Amino acid sequence: MKSKDINTNSKYSNITISGLPGSGSTTLLNMLKKHDLIKFDGWTGFSGGEFMRAYAKEKGLFEENNGVHHDASHYEDDFDRQVDMGIREKLALGKGWIIESWLSGFLAQNLKNTLKVLMVCSEKAVKIDRIVNRDSVTPADAIANMNERYHKNLTKWQRMYKKEWGEWVVKTGKVKATDPIDFWRPNLYDVIIDTYSTNQQETLKIVIDAITK
Repeated sequence: MKSKDINTNSKYSNITISGLPGSGSTTLLNMLKKHDLIKFDGWTGFSGGEFMRAYAKEKGLFEENNGVHHDASHYEDDFDRQVDMGIREKLALGKGWIIESWLSGFLAQNLKNTLKVLMVCSEKAVKIDRIVNRDSVTPADAIANMNERYHKNLTKWQRMYKKEWGEWVVKTGKVKATDPIDFWRPNLYDVIIDTYSTNQQETLKIVIDAITK
């Protein structure tokens, strides 16, 4: 996974896309990867799971034929932390990366070369419907799975990244020391898109405009 020599006309060298399930973050990643500007300029897009597999293979953390699936509550803290810090390293030192994951925006804090996009969906029913259609589950199962993943991941990450939260967020004045750790606070991001009120093409245009204007 080597850095690309992307078009220097871009305002930002990298993009992160963060959002909870049903927010449309994966859809945005896939649309960006197909966009002519992104393809022509040599950008490379990864979901969190894709990045984890590629990074782990690059660093020899697991055998290619074993196969892995990233889940915050499944792997040991040190493995997840190494992969997450790998994301920050790529964003800090490289160009042309588009990383879509729950934590990618937090991991890019204070990296001025990286556009941090937060995807939200303000209408819960729409968010649930997207998960139902994507995963072929019942609405009740979608809600239960979404809530379980959120609380498990948040609890683990709050423990793992308490120090970084203090250094990257509290000390830089973005929040008070007494504020709870919330990796998806809007003020940690450069662009916030509500996909309930913004369609896919409008969302794509917002991001393309942000890196070119």
